[in-house]
Amino acid sequence: MSQNIKQLKNRIKSVDNTLHLTKAMGLVASSKIRKATDRMMKGREYESAIGSMIHTLVASPECANSPYLAVRPPERTRLVIVAGDRGLAGGYNANIFRLSRDLTEGAEITAIGKRAVDRFGGEIIYAEHFTYDQAFAMAKAFCDDYAEGKFDRLGVICTKYVNVMTQDAVVRWLFPLEKPEGEKARSVVFEPDENTILNTAIYEYVAGSLVAAVRESFASEVAARRTAMDSAGKNAQEMIDNLQLEYNRARQSSITSEITEIVAGSGS
Repeated sequence: MSQNIKQLKNRIKSVDNTLHLTKAMGLVASSKIRKATDRMMKGREYESAIGSMIHTLVASPECANSPYLAVRPPERTRLVIVAGDRGLAGGYNANIFRLSRDLTEGAEITAIGKRAVDRFGGEIIYAEHFTYDQAFAMAKAFCDDYAEGKFDRLGVICTKYVNVMTQDAVVRWLFPLEKPEGEKARSVVFEPDENTILNTAIYEYVAGSLVAAVRESFASEVAARRTAMDSAGKNAQEMIDNLQLEYNRARQSSITSEITEIVAGSGS
């Protein structure tokens, strides 16, 4: 009986240590959420602004023959996969890898985030510290290669931030550019001409899309980790309560047994 009591006491201590760890990680995640979501919103705004200009250019008849609108059979795919820098974020990374399972076969992959690099290889690029300079260098290489016909479509597998409780893994196709449904050519004058502006702005557009995707994914990772740590903390506390109850019963039974032995011994 004393051995069982000792095991229960050690287990309670172990789970209590885990509880303190999950609380600490939850607090760190909570402290990062506001900054991460602010950066995410700025990334969305920039992507939306430059995307509006690209859509206007794409709708222009002068850009109809642009190589960035060229639609080819999707035989060669290039993917940017954005996953987390760390684990313990619930299903965040698993959802990304599940979505990428059917798309990565035969595709060229650029991994962003430590977990994505661990899975797909390549140079480590941390999602939390992803910079615009890194995005622009990638964008230039992607745009030039697509214009030269080195691949047929470009996609970004990332996570869409819905709210603190919900984040969805999605794929965003950047190339070929698509003319928005119902979009008509506008009476906008571009100098020197539409094609020149498109060929210049396309780097900024792809770079902005990459930055926006990574920032949104990082905000999703932080939110998912806080939710996971909250859930783990509640489960740990419930486990401690149950173990404490079991410990008290075992201790009470041990004391009762000792009293019974003392009484029986005194009577003999």
